[in-house]
Amino acid sequence: MPALVLNEEQQMLKDAAQRFFRENAPVAQLRALRDNRDETGFSAELWRNMAEMGFAGTLIPEAFGGSGFGHVGMGQLSEEAGRNLSASPLFSSSILSAVTLLLAGSGEQKQATLPAIASGKLVVALAIDEKPRHHPWSINTTAQNLDAGFVINGHKSFVVDGHVADRLIVAARTNIGSQDSDGISLFLIDPATQGVKVERTIMADSRNAATVRLDHVRVGEEALLGQLNEAHAVLESVLDMGNAQLAAELLGLSLEAFERTVRFLQERKQFGVVIGSFQGLQHRAAHMFSELELLKSVVLKALVALDEEAVDASALVSLAKAKACEVAELVTNEMIQMHGGIGMTDEFDAGLFIKRARVVQQLLGDYRYHADRFARLHGF
Repeated sequence: MPALVLNEEQQMLKDAAQRFFRENAPVAQLRALRDNRDETGFSAELWRNMAEMGFAGTLIPEAFGGSGFGHVGMGQLSEEAGRNLSASPLFSSSILSAVTLLLAGSGEQKQATLPAIASGKLVVALAIDEKPRHHPWSINTTAQNLDAGFVINGHKSFVVDGHVADRLIVAARTNIGSQDSDGISLFLIDPATQGVKVERTIMADSRNAATVRLDHVRVGEEALLGQLNEAHAVLESVLDMGNAQLAAELLGLSLEAFERTVRFLQERKQFGVVIGSFQGLQHRAAHMFSELELLKSVVLKALVALDEEAVDASALVSLAKAKACEVAELVTNEMIQMHGGIGMTDEFDAGLFIKRARVVQQLLGDYRYHADRFARLHGF
């Protein structure tokens, strides 16, 4: 069993990401984007700089212009982005969409998209969910064969960065099988195609997502990604990879919220003494510290399992996401409680942390979803 520690190259990437996000995409940038009601939801200049740093191509092989640094490497970027609440298309384009194209795309499709994703010139968004809560196989969007192509009808919700995406990867039902996960196919669609309507949705965390409606959208056979009716296995892998990175982001967010809270406990005075000297608050801080240390190991284990293609990778990812949801809820709640009245004001950043945490917790499945999935994967 490999040691759950970063190797030298991974640690160097983590250090570089820590400096980069702290200097170029701090929490203050998200606040400015929110206050200005920025229509893009992220800084285009920041995204160009991230691409120049090689961040956008972390999961993309060198043959397609990336670095092929793996899931542990990308996890360090997600964690540091979480610490700073940094907004960018890293998750939507360089994680979800890039790995979907890697797993399902033809050689021609990969060559046409992956180098552009790695360079930051192309933003791609994955459109899968249709329900208020994550339910990946509840797909009513249909794609019917017609004239050497397909006609697609339906809608998608909570498409991360869908409002600014240059391409959409849409999951649609192309056949009825014995299970909900049967008969699903993936299509690469230009949002400028006639019949596609993309509506921006401002989320609670001030980030942007989109609702995508498809009304008799006609695409050619070249739009199909992978095998017809066989997208289930690809999407399972993509969702595992996405959830592992979301768990890493929640880890970073929770670590930053905890460290800010501890600093406040060491500075705030009440009755003439710092409140960090109160035993009750020390116990609560110790509990958070213990949970965070456990979460670090769980997240790294899941990332390592994905890189090694371990047989229990899916279960470890659901364990990591469920634990990350639980810890993020604990730490962000305590952040507000321990700061008292100031924690409720918009002048303080606690509200930004808790809102981002709640959105990430729900994205691609919350605690209950992944606790249930973990149990099912173990035969319960």
